Amino acid sequence: MRTLGKAELEAMIEEATVDAYNEDEQLTGLFTMLEEYLDVPFSTAVLGIEVTVRGIDLTLDGRIVAVCSRGGIRQSIGLLELPLPTPAPEGAEWIEAYRHWAG
Repeated sequence: MRTLGKAELEAMIEEATVDAYNEDEQLTGLFTMLEEYLDVPFSTAVLGIEVTVRGIDLTLDGRIVAVCSRGGIRQSIGLLELPLPTPAPEGAEWIEAYRHWAG
């Protein structure tokens, strides 16, 4: 995945939040785009351990998290902290847009 410029990221954020009236609605718009476009499952390394990202979730405290698993264990990891694999999965540009929005 190539790195997107500020204008491209802001255009994506505008697309996701066009009908949003507040920050909660903006977050929901970005979550919706991630749900639609991020190709899961994919593998990545977290703290040197290979995990599988099975999906994403929106937490009650207003964070978007990756639902990760290894064996029978599941753990949610904030998308702001999630290391992406190389090559990144299809739709990972929406993670970049979310990170830009979250500042």
